[in-house]
Amino acid sequence: MHSIGLDIGGTKIAGALVDELGTIVAERRVATPAGDSALLEDSVVEMVKQLDAEAAAIGDRVAAVGVAIPGFIDAAQSVVYYTPNLPWRHEPMREKLETRLGLPIVIENDANAAGWAEFRFGAARLVSDMVMLTIGTGVGGAIVHDDTLFRGGFGAAAELGHLRLVPGGLPCGCGARGCIEQYGSGRALLRMANEVADAGGIGLPLAEARAETGVLTGDQVSTLLQAGDAGALAALRRLGRHLGEACASLAAVLDPQMFVFGGGVAQAGELMLEPIRAAFFENLPARGYHPEPEFRIAELVNDAGVVGAADLARHHFPSAGDPTAFSAHG
Repeated sequence: MHSIGLDIGGTKIAGALVDELGTIVAERRVATPAGDSALLEDSVVEMVKQLDAEAAAIGDRVAAVGVAIPGFIDAAQSVVYYTPNLPWRHEPMREKLETRLGLPIVIENDANAAGWAEFRFGAARLVSDMVMLTIGTGVGGAIVHDDTLFRGGFGAAAELGHLRLVPGGLPCGCGARGCIEQYGSGRALLRMANEVADAGGIGLPLAEARAETGVLTGDQVSTLLQAGDAGALAALRRLGRHLGEACASLAAVLDPQMFVFGGGVAQAGELMLEPIRAAFFENLPARGYHPEPEFRIAELVNDAGVVGAADLARHHFPSAGDPTAFSAHG
């Protein structure tokens, strides 16, 4: 039996019909009507109906639907407390969708969904404890402990991007200062690359690009990284050092077997992991006296959100599907 996963972003809604092995059978994508709550809900309903019809066309039915949302979700995976870039505030989304669709619905944080997908089917499928950091415009997080996704007492755990990294540091959109997000995100990488260029341009191409456009873009920095530009690499190393320091603190609390990094910046691969590992081991308490985690790049990339949401829905409603599919790594 299949389940449906939706991943709602600020610019697009992705949806997929997913089997119990995490394989995508059918998928859809539409633009997000981000400014209109009713139209956004209608878009979600229409996409689920289309994917439900896909299941019926292959002689199957949908067990449950998981909807991944970039915001704060309650512990019951039902109410959307707050979405920074979407118009939902204390929205009883699960109740609304179940009423309109007649299917079991689970609402989940998008980073949790992506992390769960990597744990079940991707980079962390052979471990029981992992931490995932999604390095995009901001920094998202997911924690799996003892084969279980950690949500916390109120459902809003694993907001790792808002751990304090630099006391009294840069102001963050969350209202605090010095958060990981201000030093380890894609936005932070752009700031650091511009600072390197302004300081004299360790790599001439970086300085030239800065002078030509006024402000470096993500595409420019990505291209320069792929070309091995010294300035862009210097900025990435700064970012990696900050992330490595943060991971050392997280390891002292969570003791994961693996750190997984997803998001657009993680496409830099080993270029990003190398400074992360170096800073991690420099700052790891009692290094050499206990096992050390692996560091890996996420494998599912853009499909992680829909696959994770679908699998979490299947997990949440085992009686709606095949109960033999629910062992954590089965």
